[in-house]
Amino acid sequence: MDYNLEGRTMKFSENIIDLIKTIKINEINKPIIKQLIRSATSIGANYNEANGASSRKDFKNKIFICKKEAKETKYWL
Repeated sequence: MDYNLEGRTMKFSENIIDLIKTIKINEINKPIIKQLIRSATSIGANYNEANGASSRKDFKNKIFICKKEAKETKYWL
């Protein structure tokens, strides 16, 4: 199994963006799409920040944020 989470979260962000490019955007789905992009791309950004954490507590906090963003992304999908 590939545990390269930096690469996998980056690929996930790219896949979400590619998916969104296939959706016809209108006034109803526009806010949802914007939120989906924010939450999906935030997972990888926070994971990268976690790897540069200044302490174990900071690392845990960033990973917790990743988990929250992943749950939110699942909701919007």
